[in-house]
Amino acid sequence: MTDNFKPADRALDLFVYAPVGLVLGAEELLPEIVAKGRQQVDAARLFGQFAVRQGRAEASRFADQLRRHAASTAQGAIAALGDLVNGDRAGHGGDVKVARGTRPPAADQEPLHQDATSSDRVSAEAAADAPSAPSLAIPDYESLAASQVLPRLAGLAADELEAVRAYETAHRGRKTILNRIAQLQSN
Repeated sequence: MTDNFKPADRALDLFVYAPVGLVLGAEELLPEIVAKGRQQVDAARLFGQFAVRQGRAEASRFADQLRRHAASTAQGAIAALGDLVNGDRAGHGGDVKVARGTRPPAADQEPLHQDATSSDRVSAEAAADAPSAPSLAIPDYESLAASQVLPRLAGLAADELEAVRAYETAHRGRKTILNRIAQLQSN
């Protein structure tokens, strides 16, 4: 074919001769066309399967990251809530550091770890001058949480309040108890 064809000749090739040649040569061309079509479909299927596997793996990694983040956030929130509920644990300046993966101490336990500053440390003399727990007007004082001690303070005499204040200052230093004693002593 030469490039000198007129537009009418091109239209004749496209709309007449090509369809006739296709019909007459279909028997020879059809297996070749089918094979190319199968190759394209197989390649598309493989690509789709690869994309789905990669997507699942990526979604799984993302879900694991979210779970870990949610767990660490929940642990931090639980620790903070524990500190708020057990206000006596935040008594030394308000900061009790709880390591990730640990639970806040129970109300009747001392915290496992506190960062103490020099102002937080109770002197040995103050501890020696303080009354002993069994001599306090509140039975089993050393095993009680601040929330259990606070309601019992209002019924104590001035000297009993002072004994509890001295004991608390020397041993645990829970601000909630010391603040309540200060309020009761000022009234």
